[in-house]
Amino acid sequence: MSEYISWSPIRRLMKHNGAVIVARDAVDELVDWMGQSAEKLTKTALSLTKHAKRKKVTRDDILLAIKYF
Repeated sequence: MSEYISWSPIRRLMKHNGAVIVARDAVDELVDWMGQSAEKLTKTALSLTKHAKRKKVTRDDILLAIKYF
């Protein structure tokens, strides 16, 4: 999953939220988790889209998938 989510912005986000020193493996773990979560949410949203007989995944599909998550 790390090929889709950039490392630097995540590290910056962690620092912005108070983490003074951030280990590389901590950022890698968070990136992996984010990628896996995004994949699950996307699959759920896609199944909702198909159920509604649509091709376009909408904001509402994502919000409903988040609710189920």
